[in-house]
Amino acid sequence: MIKEVKFFSFNFFILLIFMTHLIAPSLLSANFLNLENDIVMINNSKADWFHLDVMDGSFVPNISFGLPVISQIKKISKKPLDVHLMIIEPDKYIEQFYNAGADILSVHFEACTHLNRTISSIKSYGMKAGVVLNPHTNINVLEDIISEVDLVLLMSVNPGFGGQKFIENTYNKINKLKNLINAAQSKALIEIDGGVDLNNALKLIECGADVLVAGNTVFSSSTPQLTIEKLKQLTN
Repeated sequence: MIKEVKFFSFNFFILLIFMTHLIAPSLLSANFLNLENDIVMINNSKADWFHLDVMDGSFVPNISFGLPVISQIKKISKKPLDVHLMIIEPDKYIEQFYNAGADILSVHFEACTHLNRTISSIKSYGMKAGVVLNPHTNINVLEDIISEVDLVLLMSVNPGFGGQKFIENTYNKINKLKNLINAAQSKALIEIDGGVDLNNALKLIECGADVLVAGNTVFSSSTPQLTIEKLKQLTN
């Protein structure tokens, strides 16, 4: 069923016009005993999106949070919810994540048997559709889908846990992905997730990254809002 389009789209418009980059703090690294406080902090920061990692313990060796938590986050968030599904059979839950408040819904290439169908289903609910690639997955697998997706998320660590070391080959993958996007005249954004910090963020942007997911870098900082501002002020 086609749902009413509710996606904000403003951030995408601003990014395409002014060629700035977006910052999406990952709530996986937030303090879950005081989650509301961290959400309010992000609301009041220079961040652009909330990044929400959903793990099922099967596709990745960890379990995070699911639909009830996302529904509660949506009630107080003032920024779009960028939901990253690290689950098997994501097609079964697309409508539920829409109802929970997802604005962007990204699924792993490695978890989808019929990726085109999955992307079409996500878009039918008015959400932006993203595809995620694990570190070992070649960019070439996106050749036949790149014109249809709104976002490609490159994992720069092996998915499942926060705080991992950044994989240096990510820079090379960004360059290849950017060439693919340009060749297809796609408008897909490039998002990077894993090990992003103040030391590598500028190089990621220079290579072509549009959206930076930052977890530990933000939430382990003594001044998280200032850290977000520093990430946001970086420019190529």
